[in-house]
Amino acid sequence: MEKEMNSPREDLIIGRNAVSEALRGGRAIDTLLVSRGERNGSIGRIIAECRELGVVIKEVDRKKLDLMCGGAVHQGVAAYAASHEYSTVEDIFTLAEERGEKPFIIICDELEDPHNLGAVIRTAEATGVHGVIIPKRRNASLSYVVGKASAGAVEYVPVARVANIAQTIDELKERGIWFYAADMDGENWCSVNYDGGVGLVIGSEGRGISRLVKEKCDFTVSMPMKGKINSLNASVAAGILMYEVARQRAGIKAKG
Repeated sequence: MEKEMNSPREDLIIGRNAVSEALRGGRAIDTLLVSRGERNGSIGRIIAECRELGVVIKEVDRKKLDLMCGGAVHQGVAAYAASHEYSTVEDIFTLAEERGEKPFIIICDELEDPHNLGAVIRTAEATGVHGVIIPKRRNASLSYVVGKASAGAVEYVPVARVANIAQTIDELKERGIWFYAADMDGENWCSVNYDGGVGLVIGSEGRGISRLVKEKCDFTVSMPMKGKINSLNASVAAGILMYEVARQRAGIKAKG
């Protein structure tokens, strides 16, 4: 945190001209940061262009923006570059179809730690997942930290960003996807049949899966805890479940 306050992050594009040129050059923008109340001059055009591209726009206090930019002249605007272009949900289905496989999707419900999201994407690539879906807000996004934590897996796993996770689950159910919430007090994770299209839902580090999203899921699966801590790291839990789906899909028999 100290480093971020004293000097700008490498993925932060600072100033109106720099942000405008990044947009003109087709660079993937993750989030636009605008000083609260700042709308004069070219900022209005930048905001409109970002809205058209589906970029998340956040208003921040000017003093906070000063700190984030490490004292550089930002003219009321800065932007975080994405480590990779976002895909669409349709891209995920297309990849599954190209492989001749039933869709295997990970949904992250407000997973805020970028290292966890990167680790999820890394394991997703290793286990044959066709794509990861994240919400536009209150979730880690495709920042450079996520890209680094994924060890390059963001280049191979489509990541789609949607406005509403619960609504997206409803839409995917219509396309034959069954949803499995990773949460406490569920069925034993390895006693569940993951046949068909699979959607694994992973919740936030602190709160878990939101009530509405959990209610949308068809199954709740959990892992037995033998220690004094009653929950696993989100990316670790996701990894265990992904490998169980991969094991069943590969037809590998568990030793009796």
